[in-house]
Amino acid sequence: VQLVESGGDLVQAGGSLRLSCAASGSTFSINAMGWYRQAPGKQRELVARISTGSGRTNYADSVKGRFTISRDNAKDTMDLHMNSLNPEDTAVYYCNAVWGLGYLNWGQGTQVTVSS
Repeated sequence: VQLVESGGDLVQAGGSLRLSCAASGSTFSINAMGWYRQAPGKQRELVARISTGSGRTNYADSVKGRFTISRDNAKDTMDLHMNSLNPEDTAVYYCNAVWGLGYLNWGQGTQVTVSS
């Protein structure tokens, strides 16, 4: 499974962005996908994840009510709609996929910068 993120940009505080992650390869075996982010000097943290089967979602407390994760199984894409962005959301955002017998793959990341 290969993953490619897109949509990162520079945005003003209060603005919105949509990140997309396109999956290719053995996408039929993907069990779950997620968005993570890593700010400079900080550990990578979970933002949101979605089960491809049930559609169940989980969000970090810091983004609940502002971010929405979605997946289009037919197109093998996953989106992250981000609203009410603030400077603390500045980070490199990565998508990942859990597939097969527990394999984990990551994309290359996309930069989101929120200016105050």
